[in-house]
Amino acid sequence: MNAPLLARAPCPALPLPGGLSLARGRVHEGCGPARHSLAMLVAGALAGPVLWIAPRWRRDRPHPDGIRPFAGPERFLFATPDRGTDLLWCMEEALRSGAVPLVVADLPAPPGLTPVRRLHLAAGEGAARATDPPLGLLLTPGEGGAPGVESRWHMAPAHRPQGDRWHLSRLRARSAPPADWQLAGCPGAWALTPM
Repeated sequence: MNAPLLARAPCPALPLPGGLSLARGRVHEGCGPARHSLAMLVAGALAGPVLWIAPRWRRDRPHPDGIRPFAGPERFLFATPDRGTDLLWCMEEALRSGAVPLVVADLPAPPGLTPVRRLHLAAGEGAARATDPPLGLLLTPGEGGAPGVESRWHMAPAHRPQGDRWHLSRLRARSAPPADWQLAGCPGAWALTPM
């Protein structure tokens, strides 16, 4: 008997601070003013290279000094396509190959449902090929809104004189309800407090 076309073998989840996790072999969305910090938090939880895809015309790119507190900057590979349509194509091919454990696409706007479905299928193919199943992270402006993502996370700065803090919200997830946390600390010593 043949397996259903969209069936997928379960992949191990990527553990994050405070018992949070992200399903590997799937595509998630990060939005909000601190979405780049969220991507760095995810990169720091993984080992291996990170492919960061952003349009060539964008000026705000991660700087090694900003990456260093979260993950080694030498792990990052940057792709800067000229056309907007090539952003998702690059992500799809990278996920399908399974060559890198994290593929981040810094997008100017949320993609539609069909491209997200294609990304999930590609991530599933990559998970079947790789020892470390890939994880896709779409970074979208504002409140996000990409349909069909496995989960949507919003991160905003909430810094205080005593140290860096962020407000982290799970806006949507297939397997968990919406929730809010205060994130403080540094890599290796994160503190996550429910709000």
